[in-house]
Amino acid sequence: MHDHSLHQAADQAIPAGERARDPICGMMVAKATALTSERAGRTFYFCSPACKQIFEDPERELKSMRTRVALALTGVLALAVLRAGAFLALAAGATIVSWAPIPALPWFTWGVWLFILVTPVQFIGGWSFYKGAWAALRSWSINMDLLIALGTTVAYFYSVAVVFAPDILPVKVEERDVYFEVSAVIIAFVLLGRYMEEIIKKRSSAAVRKLMDLRPAIAHVIRDGKEEEIPAEAIMAGEIVVLRPGERIPTDGEVIEGSSAVDESMLTGESMPVSKEPGAGVIGGSLNKSGMLRFKATRVGKDTALSQIIRLVEEAQSSTAQVQRIADEVTRYFVPAVVIVAFLAFFGWWIAGNFPQGLLAFIAVLIISCPCALGVATPAALMVGVGRGADAGILIRGAEVLERARKLNVVVFDKTGTLTKGEPNVTDVVPLGSLDEAGLLRLAAAVEVGSEHPLGEAIVRGATMRNLELPAVTSFEGIAGHGISGMAEGRKILLGNRRLFAREGIDVAPAEQTMAALEQGGKTAMLVGFDGALAGIVAVADTLKPEAKEAVAALRSEGIDVIMLSGDNKRTAEAIGRELGIDHIIAEVLPGDKAAMIRDLQTKGNIVAMVGDGVNDAPALATADIGIAIGSGSDVAKETGGIILMRDDVRQVVYAIRLSRATLRKIKQNLFWAFIYNSIGIPIAALGFLNPIIAAAAMALSSLSVVANSALLKRARLDV
Repeated sequence: MHDHSLHQAADQAIPAGERARDPICGMMVAKATALTSERAGRTFYFCSPACKQIFEDPERELKSMRTRVALALTGVLALAVLRAGAFLALAAGATIVSWAPIPALPWFTWGVWLFILVTPVQFIGGWSFYKGAWAALRSWSINMDLLIALGTTVAYFYSVAVVFAPDILPVKVEERDVYFEVSAVIIAFVLLGRYMEEIIKKRSSAAVRKLMDLRPAIAHVIRDGKEEEIPAEAIMAGEIVVLRPGERIPTDGEVIEGSSAVDESMLTGESMPVSKEPGAGVIGGSLNKSGMLRFKATRVGKDTALSQIIRLVEEAQSSTAQVQRIADEVTRYFVPAVVIVAFLAFFGWWIAGNFPQGLLAFIAVLIISCPCALGVATPAALMVGVGRGADAGILIRGAEVLERARKLNVVVFDKTGTLTKGEPNVTDVVPLGSLDEAGLLRLAAAVEVGSEHPLGEAIVRGATMRNLELPAVTSFEGIAGHGISGMAEGRKILLGNRRLFAREGIDVAPAEQTMAALEQGGKTAMLVGFDGALAGIVAVADTLKPEAKEAVAALRSEGIDVIMLSGDNKRTAEAIGRELGIDHIIAEVLPGDKAAMIRDLQTKGNIVAMVGDGVNDAPALATADIGIAIGSGSDVAKETGGIILMRDDVRQVVYAIRLSRATLRKIKQNLFWAFIYNSIGIPIAALGFLNPIIAAAAMALSSLSVVANSALLKRARLDV
């Protein structure tokens, strides 16, 4: 209900680059005249002191609002008691004056009592409306506060004139024709609705606050050879930070000593602790679980991953979707028109001889037309949607991404490191002689110890994972284009291709059928020889991520075509595509050609998302309608993706797309109901069929319904 986003046409004169959106109320303000506040190296702009206060100290502002709500409700309750007491007194045949607590003062009439009770509500409870109205007038805009202040002030001062100076009014009135109650109840309803809205928004936008709470207040660093305790923000790049179990990591860095398990769940959404050894990177804000670490600070202050994440979430939550920009354009002219309709209704009823009814119609039109629901329709849904994404380790850069996600019909995956693990692993060990699988792999790994070739490293890693003890190898020989050989346990070991075995005079015919099948499956098959005979086959491949097939199936169920881009040869790429259930494979693509492939898909009318690792795939990510950078938790700033997945899990692609679509649906639902509400309510109010008190209640209810509808996003089923 805190809507300041509606402006007059004069606002259009301000160039886009010189305007900014108030993160609290959504109002577009001129940077040159707006109030400002700094956070994490970024400047925020505000339309009024009230918005700035909410941003800088939301708890204090909520407490102040609670006080004003209590005052307003107390006043309204007192009015109800007074009205009930007067009714009972009249029913008993007494006069109002004889019922009053001070019968000796005849000037304490019914109207004076109402004046005494309502005045604090009008000017203390409603003070925020006057402040907001003044801020709007100064910036040549019309906002909700101005409409409420105008409507209630007219009702209040008209009633004051009826009680204390009835002769100045253009028609003859009696003291019972006062509207003090209308003014007080409107203020109470609107304040109560705004207070409830702020509570719901506070619960829904917890993501940024939770991220900010991750920053520890103090840190322990080594200075002049001694450990010192300093404020965390005073850490300088290059300093050595000491981290004990149970402490939060104060800044980004690289481990130089110690080992531990670190909980990064609040940043990445990954529940399992991550092992940290010397050389590993640590992210500020994550929690050290077990061991003691020393690390060198590499990025501090606003450059840390946590600061970048907070900035991205804040920017996304305060961004403007195209649907909201259309709503802003409509309401730019809608609100001034409403003020004209209110005055026409007033003068129409007055000319018809019913001045009091005209006054009620004037107030009702102003109150029912307050476009508070329009103002919060987009921010409320964005706040919940982007916040839910941040909780799951998904960063959405802005509202534009949500809109493009609605029309998305093609998702292109880079293969290596995205659908696959990005490193070769042993997939098959096939004995063809006297050795079993363990014995065969043990000998193959023995001759590859110390190898820098990725395939050799994969074989050694496979043996290590099986806890195999490798024999020492002598007489090691590498044969270019063929393979390697060496002596172990007094026997010669061979590992290589068919050419190596032909050179050694060893028949490989018994292995041909198995070799062909493995190669058809996209694997690299290597022959192993032992003591002059064929011993078996070891196959290595870049294995699929276990969740990749599930993610592809989920995307296809959403009606999205899935394409895989790969630099591998066509046979290998097609084998992986078959395993994943992907029909459209583009193989043998050079890294520089990926962006051209995306453009080609777009020229055919497709809305394309590109999923990659955010480094080699940067041009393609930037070219796509939606770039999705995956597994980028430690270096957010370099990413070009519109969506950043902190966790290396391709199922989050599906989650992110579903979340984007669900959020945009909520925005559209909110805007629809807000427009319908105003379109129906204004003519009813102008014709005199709507009491201003009912209008205020309906307005408060409409805004609450928009916020509550947005909050339902937290319950939407999005998981694969």
